[in-house]
Amino acid sequence: MSNQKNLNALSAGGLLISLGIVYGDIGTSPLYTLKAIFTAVKGAGQTVTPELVLGAISCIIWTLTLQTTIKYVVITLKADNKGEGGIFSLYSLVRKNAKWLVIPAVIGGCAMLADGIITPSITVTTAIEGLQLKFPDVPVIPIVIIIISILFIIQQFGTNLVGKLFGPVMFLWFSALGLLGILFVVQDFSILKALNPYYAIVLLVNNPAALLILGGVFLCTTGAEALYSDMGHCGKNNIRVSWVFVKAMLILNYLGQGVWVLHRPHYEVELNPFFEIVPPAYLLFMVALATLAAVIASQAMITGSFTLISEAVRLNLWPKVRINYPSNQKGQIYVPSINWLLWIGCVAIVLIFKKSGAMEGAYGLAINLTFLSTTILVAAYMKRKKVPLYVILIFLAIYGVIESTFLIGNLAKFFHGGWMTVLIGSALFTVMWSWYVARKIKNRFVKYVEIEDYYQIISELSVDESVPKYSSQLVYLTSANFKTEIESKIIYSIIQKEPKRADIYWLVHVDVVDEPYTREYKVEFLIPGKLIRIDFKLGFRVEQSVNLLYRKVIEDLVKNGEVDITSQYTSLNKHKIAGDFRFVLLEKHLSKFSKLSFYERSVMDYYFILKRFSLSEERSFGLDSSYVDVEKVPLIFVTPDDIELTRLPV
Repeated sequence: MSNQKNLNALSAGGLLISLGIVYGDIGTSPLYTLKAIFTAVKGAGQTVTPELVLGAISCIIWTLTLQTTIKYVVITLKADNKGEGGIFSLYSLVRKNAKWLVIPAVIGGCAMLADGIITPSITVTTAIEGLQLKFPDVPVIPIVIIIISILFIIQQFGTNLVGKLFGPVMFLWFSALGLLGILFVVQDFSILKALNPYYAIVLLVNNPAALLILGGVFLCTTGAEALYSDMGHCGKNNIRVSWVFVKAMLILNYLGQGVWVLHRPHYEVELNPFFEIVPPAYLLFMVALATLAAVIASQAMITGSFTLISEAVRLNLWPKVRINYPSNQKGQIYVPSINWLLWIGCVAIVLIFKKSGAMEGAYGLAINLTFLSTTILVAAYMKRKKVPLYVILIFLAIYGVIESTFLIGNLAKFFHGGWMTVLIGSALFTVMWSWYVARKIKNRFVKYVEIEDYYQIISELSVDESVPKYSSQLVYLTSANFKTEIESKIIYSIIQKEPKRADIYWLVHVDVVDEPYTREYKVEFLIPGKLIRIDFKLGFRVEQSVNLLYRKVIEDLVKNGEVDITSQYTSLNKHKIAGDFRFVLLEKHLSKFSKLSFYERSVMDYYFILKRFSLSEERSFGLDSSYVDVEKVPLIFVTPDDIELTRLPV
């Protein structure tokens, strides 16, 4: 933990790391933003005038200021969850405020995953398209697919070594952006008028294609969400200070591209202002550097997607999936199923759209939905922190208007790529929402009983030699939040289904708490030496290896003399051999007699389909299957009282 604090402290190393981790996505936006704006203008049948150029650059500068600087760097970074950020970290802070907040959290999470698919596609494609300036016949699509495929293949080996190069590469990239911009700004200082928001307002009020222009402008702020998501890796102070340098370099580059367009009254949409301001002798170098920056941007989104899914699993918003830890670096995880899902999505987008310009509509819409979701959750966080109501309302009004306007602008491009975001996001939403709702439905049918009522029978069963011993140590995972309660199905399993005699019965409960890295437990001796309950409190970023955690607790209890796990078999007892352990998992299935509405039945049917593709309970809890028995129980018990039957006379 101290290493993490040192990393988060303001330092030259921390600033360099933040350049590599945080700014890949927003740092590559100059590759395509102005090109997208002027392509939209040409598509609307307008000519590129000096007023339009100044207005577009002004929109970019003030979007970066209002959206990225004020909303994220100044306001949202304050909503840290023990130093961690991201939409699900934010949701875990406010989820007790109101149940409906799960909706913006799920929408934002799905949009972030869609962004994780679109980012590698558009950034790598744009970078490689720069080669066509020197080699017009270069096969862009195969090169892009090869680069993207290599990127996803190396994920399983961990990116620790490569990650150390990210900071210096991105420092070089941003320095090059600023230098290229300055070379053109000094040729025409009139471009500095764009710093005045007046030109942005005039453009938006007077230009009939304002919404289309806004759809392109919005691309300049893609990656702002990464500022918040990666707070745990870099620390808010490093992010805030490094943003000053990053923003200055971005604005200089946009101003330089603006000068180039000002001097080209007959702008051609096939041209990309970014590569046009690069001196011909350095073109190949900039294409190579842009490709590296694109890979770094893609890596940041892929890593962010892995973290997002791992948090969603812990918060019961996604099916349980295998999560690997390829290195000892904190936060370094690898989710195989998501890795290959993202790869398939990236390759499909490249093959469907073929050119970066065609992907812009999909890209902007994904980010826009995440921004709106974050705005709602930040407002809820402000309320939790007792910020004055008028301040919350001003925040909601300003960013509600800005982001809703951008949303309309992005929706205008629905048939030009936006449909892809809606398609991907909707598919992901059905998974998250169904998993969440199904859990609510299941919890509704869980019946709890007072465990005290069964103390005597459990004590007697434990020493009843007429019942074959099932295991020395018998462990059940319970969802009961209180030590006085137990699921009726567990009692049914112990006493009725097949009476299970054991020396000690253990009840293990896992509670996922709102802090990210909590690891705590407490032990309750319900029947001393016979029935013991262990409650684990684990953070939403902690791996739930119940088997290891449970055995660690047992070791501590044995060491302290609080429990004796020596086998009670005579031949083994005299040699002080430890008794065997067995876990019993109760797996619910949906009975055909279940009384559910059509909607709930549909959700549960979809849930059980998803469950087939997810990790089994024993693997998700880190249990060794050789020590686990799985018993199937119906979600809803149907009793004779539920059946109407008429007896006929003989």
